[in-house]
Amino acid sequence: MVKMHHIVATITKRNGKKSTSRGFSLSELKKACLTKQDAKKIGVPLDLKRKSTHDENVDTLKMHTEKAKAEAKPKAPKTEPEATEKKPKKKAKS
Repeated sequence: MVKMHHIVATITKRNGKKSTSRGFSLSELKKACLTKQDAKKIGVPLDLKRKSTHDENVDTLKMHTEKAKAEAKPKAPKTEPEATEKKPKKKAKS
């Protein structure tokens, strides 16, 4: 799991003021091409009660996922242990 700074979703209210929300909506995740599982892996908060979509939040999600992918360490190729000859098992005498 990649831990980054806390990412905050914003909501624009009717009077034009902006406030922070508990997390991103599922529709915002879909527009940013993320699944719930991907969001959990990179530490994105979800708010399942929200139904709205804000373009600012989608842009924020896209930037955050790009940073997370860039900071994720590439997995080193697995090195196979040197082939050692296996000795055949001896049959038990009965």
